[in-house]
Amino acid sequence: MSRPQSHSHPRLRLSLWVGAAIAALCSPVPAANWPVTTEQRDTANQVAQAGVPLSELAPNAPDSHTVVRGDTLWDISKLFLRSPWRWPELWGMNLDQIKNPHLIYPGQMLSLVKVGDRAMLRVAQPVGTGGDAGNTVKMSPRVRTETLDNGAIPAIPLHLIGPFLNEAVVFSTNELATAPRIVASQEGRVLLSRGETAYVRGDLKGNRDFRVFRDSTPLADPDTGEVLGYEARYVGTAEFVRDGGLQASLDDKSAQIVPATFKMTSIRQEAGIGDRLAPVPQSDYAAYVPHAPAQAIKGRIISIYGEAISAGQNQIITLNRGAKDGLERGHVMALWRDGTLRPDTTDPSRPLMKLPDERIGTLFVFRVFDRVSYALIMQSEDPVKPGDRFTQP
Repeated sequence: MSRPQSHSHPRLRLSLWVGAAIAALCSPVPAANWPVTTEQRDTANQVAQAGVPLSELAPNAPDSHTVVRGDTLWDISKLFLRSPWRWPELWGMNLDQIKNPHLIYPGQMLSLVKVGDRAMLRVAQPVGTGGDAGNTVKMSPRVRTETLDNGAIPAIPLHLIGPFLNEAVVFSTNELATAPRIVASQEGRVLLSRGETAYVRGDLKGNRDFRVFRDSTPLADPDTGEVLGYEARYVGTAEFVRDGGLQASLDDKSAQIVPATFKMTSIRQEAGIGDRLAPVPQSDYAAYVPHAPAQAIKGRIISIYGEAISAGQNQIITLNRGAKDGLERGHVMALWRDGTLRPDTTDPSRPLMKLPDERIGTLFVFRVFDRVSYALIMQSEDPVKPGDRFTQP
């Protein structure tokens, strides 16, 4: 007979708390005004009483850490936990001191408190106010500092994925083939740079700001060969200047085609005749909440973004699973390398053996389309290649 579920189960606590966090992040209400339901409050209180098992702590977890500009929630959680994406279990339990575990600010000191076989993270006295700074851990070096608009530190390094929120696009169909296109340039230029004029034909559908793309490439599933979408190479952005249409000729006996006029506003690579235009979507820089999938998901890497042969930490990869497969933004997945086939040279018959599959890293899904997704490699022990597998962690 199956046992009834209880809110005291650690996995259920995590699921409920993360679900609440995701719902809050999707809300247009300011962070300070996010509602907390009775169920969410009860769940958090249960976590507050329990903490996390000591076995879940990182081997060298420090006693405290002072948050500095440039930290991310993932960085800090990695100091304390074996599984960094499980921070709601560690930070979401002290509602009096940490109102929202996803809003942590530079200058706060986080202190690890151990009671029996459990651990909790609390806000301690900051450096310079009489507290003991001897156990404070500073994270360095820092390539770039960043915080959210409200001063809180981000979940992951936003500068690594920021450009991809607008630049990396997968179309469900090859719709760029019929999208507005650059048909000419001012003074017959072959290539267009920032600030130069481009002439465009096609249905603009009332839009004024566009991204420019080139060479829409089909993304095929490594297992089935099915085309899951079309990835377009980002060129830059263009801004509408004036409309085109039909204009009467000098003899008033025929109409002449007049293209719309655009100005190139930003350039990743020089634009050219035949490049296609797609409307600029609304930017989405919401805080990303890492969490494990609620159900089993597995798939393979389609490609390394940028046409590289292999990838490592902080690089972008394309996955053969998307929203229709249950993948969502913020999912943390484990990376696996398939075990190779080798002969047993110690056996006279030399039978083939399949070596065990090995986990080689962790990835973070940050952009999801219908059938494919983009993910950031957070950690990798070996080079990651197309065809490598991913599963729930």
